[in-house]
This record gives sequence, structure tokens and C-alpha cells, in this order.
Amino acid sequence: MTFTLSHFSAAVLFALFASVVFGITQRNTVMEQIRYGLYCFALFVGGVFAAGWVMWLLRR
Repeated sequence: MTFTLSHFSAAVLFALFASVVFGITQRNTVMEQIRYGLYCFALFVGGVFAAGWVMWLLRR
């Protein structure tokens, strides 16, 4: 069985795992952990899109 990831799916998978860790370690209550984890996930994925656009503009 082979499992192949594209760059985007690998970045989203990293964002998911990192956001879970950040949410658990940085906040106290469960609601705060979930909210902060979702916030970090949105920032990670937004950063991936922003970096992609910057690299596309630099290549042009």
C-alpha cells in the first residue's frame, strides 16, 4: 500500500496536527482549546495560500 501526498495535502495535514497540539498546550478549557486550534488551523492554511500566491507572483 502506497500513500502519496501532494505539497498542499502535506501542508494541510501538518497544519491539522500542529493546530491540535497548539490548542491542547496553549489553552485551559476545552472550548478555548477548540477555538484556538481552529484559529491556528485557519492561519496555517491561510499562510499556505498566501505563500503560494507570493511564489506564483515571483515566478511570473
